[in-house]
Amino acid sequence: MNVMRRLLMTSAVALLATGAATTAGAADWSAEVPVFRIGILSVENEADRLKNYACWKEIIEKDLGIPVELYPAADYAGVMQGLIAGNLEAAELGSSSYAGLYLQEPEAVDPLVTYKQIDGSTGYYSVLYVKADSPYETLDDLKDKTLAFADPNSTSGYLVPSYELKQNGYDPEEHFSQANFAGGHEQGVVAVLNDQYDAGVTWSSMVGEESEGYSNGNLYKMVQKGALDMSDIRILWQSNEITNGPRVVRKTLPDELKATYKQMLLDLPARDKQCFHQISGGEAMEFVPVDHEFYLPIINMRRELSDSRRG
Repeated sequence: MNVMRRLLMTSAVALLATGAATTAGAADWSAEVPVFRIGILSVENEADRLKNYACWKEIIEKDLGIPVELYPAADYAGVMQGLIAGNLEAAELGSSSYAGLYLQEPEAVDPLVTYKQIDGSTGYYSVLYVKADSPYETLDDLKDKTLAFADPNSTSGYLVPSYELKQNGYDPEEHFSQANFAGGHEQGVVAVLNDQYDAGVTWSSMVGEESEGYSNGNLYKMVQKGALDMSDIRILWQSNEITNGPRVVRKTLPDELKATYKQMLLDLPARDKQCFHQISGGEAMEFVPVDHEFYLPIINMRRELSDSRRG
């Protein structure tokens, strides 16, 4: 009986010690990070962004023991500036917004993970689309027509199509009568469907069922919520593969917190597959670790495009 009592007392002490250590760790984080603020890019309307991230917010609050606030910025620059100013702890970024952030402030963030598509790739594509019933069949047919870009810091919605179209003899500033920003990917598709623009650019995995908007990306999201029927648009051009954007954290966060958050992301697909799909833009396999070098091609592309504009 005495032996059993001693064993129970030892177990209780061990549990209390573990709990105290966990509480102390959380208290250390809450002293330096009283709230965990996450920036969300403007790839769709604000209500849908908040809805899709609600499950992730709940998981983080449970695991970290600190309040979480979601910031669906009006544009990509809002998330970038929030990270530079230290007003956000974490964010999703596209490759171009990460590149732009790095070129502005190299020590602002650490890239942690990106996601794999259902085919195992870690990339996606920029696509140029028109209404299905339009007379436009080729890029040549769009000479002196109008184009809807998404956002100046979007990879697929501006940087890559601007760069690659120009490389292939279709400089957007010369080929189109107007090439303006629609305010986001979803807004661009809606504008083309409403005849405000002749064509637009957006992002897609380009794998999976076409009728479903493929497996991942803006077209997929719009189809799933009934905002788009793929039979209403036609894709005329597809870019080379683009690196999937990173999930980043502010570099000045405690190292233990950064490591914990990274592991939470890596564990999410197995823990809550639906939540993983909601925050990754559609169907995907998993999160995988990435580093700064993964984005060097996009950084160099953005630097080159910026230099050419200044020149």
